Amino acid sequence: MTLAEAAAQADALAQQGSERELAQLRQQWDDELEAAARSGDYRERAVAYRAVGQFRFRQKLQLLRRGLEDESPACRGSALVSIELLSRDHPGLVNSFRVLIVNMLNADDNLAVRRLAAVCLSHGSPERQTIVLLEHLAGDDEQPGELRAIAQKVAQTLKKKGR
Repeated sequence: MTLAEAAAQADALAQQGSERELAQLRQQWDDELEAAARSGDYRERAVAYRAVGQFRFRQKLQLLRRGLEDESPACRGSALVSIELLSRDHPGLVNSFRVLIVNMLNADDNLAVRRLAAVCLSHGSPERQTIVLLEHLAGDDEQPGELRAIAQKVAQTLKKKGR
């Protein structure tokens, strides 16, 4: 079984609420996940960063930070996918990475990474500065249409949370 297959299995176990089996799988794959995150191949690193979320590995937040700072857009995107997954019930995770995520939203060279950053922010606390930034992006005609639409939707979501 590959790390990607194990991560998909872990995600299924997490969705089923099979905590004991998930913990056993985490223990089995911990070293492989760490090794993949250190790989010279961006594809292996991307799988590892995504697996952090699929395994619900809250202890691996340093790996996610490294993923957000990775040179590869695939790795940055995978780290954002994990943050989005882990933060659905815990906005503190997005809040702890907020500066990095906002920087990615503003300035990343990859449009998909910027869209994922916006989606991640929807799971954070409704901070005024974040809402203003999202509204600014939504109204900026120089931004790609997909990014403007997501920014508008996330700004509205955060406003509703704030009420």
